[in-house]
Amino acid sequence: MGRQDGLRMLDLTVDGFWNSFFAIIVALPALVVGWVAVANDSSLFDPGFAGRLALVIRLAIIDLGAWVLPIAVLALVARPAGIADRFVHYVVATNWASALTLWIMLPPALIRLFWPGATELVTLLSLGLFVVTLVLLWRLTNVAIGKGPAIATSVFCGMFVASLVALFVLQTLLGLSMQ
Repeated sequence: MGRQDGLRMLDLTVDGFWNSFFAIIVALPALVVGWVAVANDSSLFDPGFAGRLALVIRLAIIDLGAWVLPIAVLALVARPAGIADRFVHYVVATNWASALTLWIMLPPALIRLFWPGATELVTLLSLGLFVVTLVLLWRLTNVAIGKGPAIATSVFCGMFVASLVALFVLQTLLGLSMQ
């Protein structure tokens, strides 16, 4: 919500940094629902369990790569960008926020899973929730970086673009690119 006292509740030690990647485990059930929903209505695989499982595994690699690879890139550019002193703050906060964001985005995935014909509802709900989570994540970035809205916006946009690039590159490498 953009409040500094929320950041103080997080473990911002080195152990806290590494422990924040357990947010992936927290997010895993929500992620799996999305992967299964895509695998159930996708024409990108051979029909049957083996084809769906292979697709789910590829989707898992893509999503987890899109989560972790931008953080690795940020680690490389944090010092030149002047945010090295806030890198741990940012990573810890955004890892846990990413888990929450994925749970917030669960309803459209559940609708897609149990009501495959509701494409327009899923799209509208996904778009609305996406915009809300972007606003919340920008506010979190502003607090975590702690260097003002301009720097926060730069970091936010850079990480957003890095995530999209990782997503598209991994999709292409794993044969799931949109043609």
